[in-house]
Amino acid sequence: MKKKLLFICTHNSARSQMAEGLVNHFWKDRCQAFSAGTQPGIVNPFAIKVMKEQGIDISNARSKNASKFIGKAFDLVVTVCDSAKEICPFFPGAKEYIHKGFPDPSQAKGDENEIIAAFRKMRDDIYIWLKNILD
Repeated sequence: MKKKLLFICTHNSARSQMAEGLVNHFWKDRCQAFSAGTQPGIVNPFAIKVMKEQGIDISNARSKNASKFIGKAFDLVVTVCDSAKEICPFFPGAKEYIHKGFPDPSQAKGDENEIIAAFRKMRDDIYIWLKNILD
C-alpha cells in the first residue's frame, strides 16, 4: 500500500505544490502526495514553469484549503513553511507530523531570471530533502 503524504504551506502556491509534484513523479510507486494551504491562493506560475523543466506538469494543480483534508488518514503530514507550522490544523488521522521550513521563493527580488533561479533552487532543495527522507 502506498504511503499517503500531505504537504502544507500558507498559500499552497509553490513549496507544497512542488513537493506534491515531486513525490507523485519520482516516488509514485511507493507514495501518493497531496498538498494544501492554511490560506490557499493560486499556484504560482514560476512554480509551474520550473517543475515543467523537470518533466513534471503541475499546470492543472489548484490551491486547496487544508481543512479539506481533516479527517483523512495520512502516513505523514509535513509543514513546509514556518507560518503554516504555527497555524496548521490538527490531523487526527496522521501517523506522523514533521516540519521542514523552506524559504518562500515568491519573496525573491530581482528580474525574472533571478526569480526563476530562486524557484529552481527551492525545487532542487525540496527534491534533495525528499530523497533523504523517502529513499
